[in-house]
Amino acid sequence: MSRAIAIDGPAASGKSSVAKVLCQKLNLVMVNSGSMYRAVAWKLLQLGIDLDDTDSIIAALPNLNLQCGVDESGYFSTVGYDGVILTDELRTEQVNNSVSRVASIPEIRDILLVKQRDYLKSSDVVMEGRDIGTVIFPDTPYKFFFQASEKIRQARREAEGISDSVAARDKLDSSRKTAPLKPAEDAINIDTGLYDLNGVVECVLSHLQSLGWE
Repeated sequence: MSRAIAIDGPAASGKSSVAKVLCQKLNLVMVNSGSMYRAVAWKLLQLGIDLDDTDSIIAALPNLNLQCGVDESGYFSTVGYDGVILTDELRTEQVNNSVSRVASIPEIRDILLVKQRDYLKSSDVVMEGRDIGTVIFPDTPYKFFFQASEKIRQARREAEGISDSVAARDKLDSSRKTAPLKPAEDAINIDTGLYDLNGVVECVLSHLQSLGWE
């Protein structure tokens, strides 16, 4: 039976960077759940739908047909529409400013929950997001919650060329009614501001070993 490593945390806490290393060290598929929400936001913007018009968004959902897969390396998840994989389109300022609103809509979360869990049908996964340990894979024993100071996370964000406010993202993600950002009760909390990337990876690997991952 396939296993899931769940990594949750706020924006720029290091989830994606660590997951990318883990997937190759442990031969997993790395799934960035946020890219799915970004892809939906991008498509809705392309269709000219007002992202404050929830009824219009819900009406459009059956026709969006988000396609989720794995790239040629076999390690990294992909998202796209009509056979076209989205990459840089997901990191635009317009998408950055829209994704939290899209992610707060329960009907969207219900659709993407199924797609996220489907990855476990074919492979062990390391999945990162904001509700992986609490909602997507609540039964996995391998749960982590990353955090770092707002100052550190904002600096990381700006180094990536992204101008949005991590404080604003935190507020939106933590206060939404459906699947708010919060650590699972049995998650291992790691302050990623205390380590470099390799240090965080080694910390996670050590905890995984103690939890029986082989």
